[in-house]
Amino acid sequence: MNTSNLVCMANRIGQFFASMPDRDEALMGIAQHIQRFWERRMRAELLAHLESNHGEGLDAITLDALRAHRDLL
Repeated sequence: MNTSNLVCMANRIGQFFASMPDRDEALMGIAQHIQRFWERRMRAELLAHLESNHGEGLDAITLDALRAHRDLL
């Protein structure tokens, strides 16, 4: 899977949840969506990108969600 495609998809999810008034709820929503609907290998590759490239290309809210709820993924 192409990492840049995963980053784009994760950012689109983040953009959807960014409109929520409760930021903590938004962060949880992003993480839960990725956990529920992405294959394990997709989640693993995104987390590897977070580790090796410090989440380069990820929007701030998406990056915060992945860091805050890493154990869920």
